[in-house]
Amino acid sequence: MAESAAHFDIDVDGGVLKLVASGDWRARFLKQIDNRLRDFADDSVGRDLVIDVSGVERLDTAGAMVLQRTFFACTQRTENSRIIGANDAHGALLAQVENHLAPCHVSPVHPNAFMEMLRRLGVGTMDAINAMLELMSFIGQTLFTAWRVLTRPSHFRWTSTVHHMEEAGLNAIPIIGLMSFLIGAVVAFMGAKILRLFNADIFTVELVGIAVLREFGVLLTAILIAGRSGSAFTAQIGSMKIREEIDAMRVLGIDPMEALVLPRVVALVIMLPAIAFIAAVLGVTGGALVAAGAMDISLALFAARFQETIIINHFWAGLIKAPFFAFVIGVIGCFQGMEVEGSSESLGQRTTLSVVQSLFLVIVIDAFFAMFYLEIDF
Repeated sequence: MAESAAHFDIDVDGGVLKLVASGDWRARFLKQIDNRLRDFADDSVGRDLVIDVSGVERLDTAGAMVLQRTFFACTQRTENSRIIGANDAHGALLAQVENHLAPCHVSPVHPNAFMEMLRRLGVGTMDAINAMLELMSFIGQTLFTAWRVLTRPSHFRWTSTVHHMEEAGLNAIPIIGLMSFLIGAVVAFMGAKILRLFNADIFTVELVGIAVLREFGVLLTAILIAGRSGSAFTAQIGSMKIREEIDAMRVLGIDPMEALVLPRVVALVIMLPAIAFIAAVLGVTGGALVAAGAMDISLALFAARFQETIIINHFWAGLIKAPFFAFVIGVIGCFQGMEVEGSSESLGQRTTLSVVQSLFLVIVIDAFFAMFYLEIDF
């Protein structure tokens, strides 16, 4: 028996659209009428529609889905709209696929660029606000955990803390020391080049001392620690999250905040001021060597001038900022690690966010301290 291809006719009966379907409405025959059906569905949006399927000989899931798609046409039809003429088998199939129609969301082919910019700006703003609130909540959890451990010192994990002091702090001294030495040398060299124009070479001592002690020593240390140790915290905790080790810790009754977060944060808070001190010493040393080599300012003269003009406040102004930088870097590194969702892609994204957010907040805190010192004349 020859199979008749799918076919439909359009009629209007008393202001109501009527689609009369006939033939074989299986998947193999739908391609030739699909475009016409879609055009008809677009033109019939919001209008009463009756679909007569009494002439349909054979029907499968694809054909039923196409008929239901045409019937709903992206909007719910009125009560005058209906499908008629279906036998028991066709009616059951039509009813079954009705519950599986995908929601019809039509986006403009060429969206307005200005509105799209506003939308993305709004989404970005809300994401930033939500991230800030989540970070503040995590900081609160960290401080609460620290207070709880202070009241029960036996819960503090000394071995883990000392391990992270070595990994995140002690092992970072060579690279931070080298960078600080070079920064001090560059500051002295650039200062000498400018100050020589005014026959004020000797003021290079003040330039190196103040710049390195107040800013470059601690700031460079924080930046390198954020890129080196903060990202390592995120990678370590994120890997544990992917392997479900953190869930296993909770099942065993071990608090991840107490076992993973607090030792890392405490280790950074202890070590970063010490590393910042070493960085400041090496930065001044680099400046002194350049001054001795490029400006004929002997090391003895540099040391005497340094002791005479650089007051201790410059040293403390830089060192006071170190624990705040360390706390922010440690908390953000652990927070982003806890937010990893179970894939290597998420781990990479969170590691990047950890470094970016740490650097941003370090600069913000440094700017705040600069304004605060200016107000109190420190």
